[in-house]
Amino acid sequence: MKQIFEVENVKCGGCANTLKTKLKETFGEVEVDLSVTPRKITLEINDNQLESLKEQLRSLGYPLSSDELSTFQNVGAKAKSFVSCAIGKMDS
Repeated sequence: MKQIFEVENVKCGGCANTLKTKLKETFGEVEVDLSVTPRKITLEINDNQLESLKEQLRSLGYPLSSDELSTFQNVGAKAKSFVSCAIGKMDS
């Protein structure tokens, strides 16, 4: 079923491209709404895939807004998001 999630650290088209590319294999087409803050992604997901989504987003530096991260984890996510953004810009 299609669900919408709020994600952190998504700033631009490069970030959106990374999310679309990296999540496509597991979740199919991903829509990224850059017109709202926090940014929202829409994708087809089953309830049993939620943990996988959370892990993939964290590994890219784009945790769910609902995730409770420590200060260290939050700083790490922001650093990862810069790298993911740059990769997304190069791949587009």
